[in-house]
Amino acid sequence: MSYDNRFKAALAAKNPQIGLWLSLANSYTAELCASTGFDWLLLDSEHAPNDVRAILQQLQAVAPYPSHPIVRPVTGDVALIKQLLDIGAQTLLIPMVDTAEQAAHMVSAVRYPPEGIRGVGAAAARASRWGLRTDYLARANDEVCLLVQAETRTALDNIEAICAVDGIDGVFIGPADLSASLGHRGNPGHPEVQAAIEDAMRRIIATGKAAGTLVSDNALARRYLDLGCTFVAVGLEARLLAVAARELRAEFGGAAPAAAADGVPAIY
Repeated sequence: MSYDNRFKAALAAKNPQIGLWLSLANSYTAELCASTGFDWLLLDSEHAPNDVRAILQQLQAVAPYPSHPIVRPVTGDVALIKQLLDIGAQTLLIPMVDTAEQAAHMVSAVRYPPEGIRGVGAAAARASRWGLRTDYLARANDEVCLLVQAETRTALDNIEAICAVDGIDGVFIGPADLSASLGHRGNPGHPEVQAAIEDAMRRIIATGKAAGTLVSDNALARRYLDLGCTFVAVGLEARLLAVAARELRAEFGGAAPAAAADGVPAIY
């Protein structure tokens, strides 16, 4: 595990970082994805069945590889954030941050006192190598990279205020929730949504903070990178597996089932 946060350094240097979203909640597939060379991997707990122990196993699995793990908790809970940092997460992506006040609370959650409210228990934590890192308490606040998600109309209205919060390293535009907030649920490609996303990205970048997002369209990903985004996830591992498996089956005359077993509708 690197002690310096190379991902945070890359954002500060405005070096684009290409990522992959992980939602299978499995250390074996996480290690497989880490071997592919993506700059960063998102370990998702908001919309994937991950708990703290599962995230720990995935952090351990990807540790030998250059890909930087980013953890997204299910919510911006102070106690949960403390646990994730103690097990070795250096970069967090906090969902549903709508205001500067919420952003400031998250900054406080990731910092030790007197700058913040993170509980001190590093001697028993993986983050300090169980006390072998004698400088951990002195360096931990600076090593954390904090990203927040803007996913609503309210968040877009408050972009500049959120970016102005000291300790926020980047703002991630969540296209799925944002499209729902703007009245186009399930259609992030709608012109109104795309216009709002690009406007938000320009405003984030203008403040000097890093802008990022998740997109499965390669041309659109390149468009965002050309706009100046510095952390862009270009795929979701579960989706990659599902699409590849369906295409392979189709090569041999099969088709995706209309419904799952027992009459339960298939989920895509």
